[in-house]
Amino acid sequence: MINTHKIYRSLVIGSLFSCVMPGMAQAGGFGLLENSASGQGNAFAGAAAHVTDASTIFFNPAGMMRLEGDSISIAGHFIMPESSFTNNGSALNPAAGGGPLTGFDDDGGASAFVPNFYWVKTIDEQMKFGLGVQTSFGLPTEYDQGWVGRYHAIETDLKTVNINPSIAYQVNEQLSIGGGLDLVIADIIFTSEIDAGTLLGAPQTMDGFADLEADNFSDPGFGINVGLQYLLNADTVFGASFRSEIDIDMSGNADFTVPALLAGSFPDGGLTSSVTLPASLSLSVAKKMDKITYLADITWTGWSSFDELRIVYDSGTPSDTVTTQDWDDTFRYSIGFDYQYSDKMVLRSGLAYDETPIQSPERRTARIPGNDRTWLSFGLTYILNDQSSVDVGYSHLFIDDTEIDNTLEVAPPGGPALNATLTGTYTASVDILSVQWNKKF
Repeated sequence: MINTHKIYRSLVIGSLFSCVMPGMAQAGGFGLLENSASGQGNAFAGAAAHVTDASTIFFNPAGMMRLEGDSISIAGHFIMPESSFTNNGSALNPAAGGGPLTGFDDDGGASAFVPNFYWVKTIDEQMKFGLGVQTSFGLPTEYDQGWVGRYHAIETDLKTVNINPSIAYQVNEQLSIGGGLDLVIADIIFTSEIDAGTLLGAPQTMDGFADLEADNFSDPGFGINVGLQYLLNADTVFGASFRSEIDIDMSGNADFTVPALLAGSFPDGGLTSSVTLPASLSLSVAKKMDKITYLADITWTGWSSFDELRIVYDSGTPSDTVTTQDWDDTFRYSIGFDYQYSDKMVLRSGLAYDETPIQSPERRTARIPGNDRTWLSFGLTYILNDQSSVDVGYSHLFIDDTEIDNTLEVAPPGGPALNATLTGTYTASVDILSVQWNKKF
């Protein structure tokens, strides 16, 4: 006789484990670049070298030394994805009854708003202090209950806040350096359906529901960032910036809703999970020629640090459950320009290519259905008066068609493998509109 309790435990582990870290992001992996409306306008080309406002705190703290006086910048970004999913033979494991996964196609797209705040304060002629509050990782995906991939994902919602105090120092006329701390807090909600009917020999007839919520409020993640800018001459600036890895340790609770017949087999409980946010390195150049400043950038992100997902149950039973990710490091390439159209207006445009860290359709999940993407961006700055200006930026992201062939692996001891494989194709694009207000003091 099959041990339904063991099967249930493995089924729950598999369902929740697919939820530990979401992948609904607008940069590679689950990263976010939306930290400046001025940068949005040129696809963030040359961001570590080109300084226009206080958002340089995020892109390169050394750039604060090129700002006049004290300043603040407040930005908001509206991120609007469009996507669709086409099922192409998704199926249960033959050992669990086989047959196609039932349900309808769904897109998983969910719009989001991302705010930023930056403040730069002059200490003396050679030093400035900055404080940034921004989001570097996150955004949601949300599918309707009953869709074909419901055992892989329903809702995924990661919110992070990075509190980033920084210092910049002017070494000499050509060189400035800067550095700061990253204090990251995270809050996550992940849900999925559970094929509870399998436990009674009737797959896909009595779905349950798993809800995981966790945060690291009591144990924030810490990292560092450093940067430098070198003025080759009055018209050419080189910049480099680095952000370290950040370990995020989360704790929370798992809640389950199941058919009454199995209610005693699905106890709620606590759990913990950990993930390492990747390091990054950016090299940039800005070259001014008459009214045009030409910009270029290459950014490396160490996504290979995201090698696995792990859940640890507070009770110690079962033991840790691990799913391999094996992500690759990635590069992002961008070029762009700023054009001084008039004394009051700067026009911008940029183009970027952003690699995905996901190696194959087998490693791609419904929570992380990303692929390579190309950015096309436009924007402007308008000077309101001697102290204030506004920035508007817009980007359209063209995303390659994305194949998925991901298996939710559940292999309980003493019972059949309850794997479900989601096979199909995502088509997607993203529109981003950014607005920013800047004030000098």
